[in-house]
Amino acid sequence: MTKTVTLELTDTVYKLLSETSAQSGQTPEQMILEWVEERIQQTIQDPLLQLAGIIEAEVTDVAERHDDYIGQALKKDNG
Repeated sequence: MTKTVTLELTDTVYKLLSETSAQSGQTPEQMILEWVEERIQQTIQDPLLQLAGIIEAEVTDVAERHDDYIGQALKKDNG
């Protein structure tokens, strides 16, 4: 079973995609599919992403405020 995805690309991006895919003997659609498949495999195989979610903590906003937390820790260490 397959699904169809529609993308809206700027003229510049489409031109570059068309040129790049032509150089490799592919259609733009084939090239996009190849890129998506490669990216999914990279994500699945990323050892750091495999660790995501295994640590429980009370702090829930580390992704957004990591600089603040690092700064607080440095300030605490430096007195």
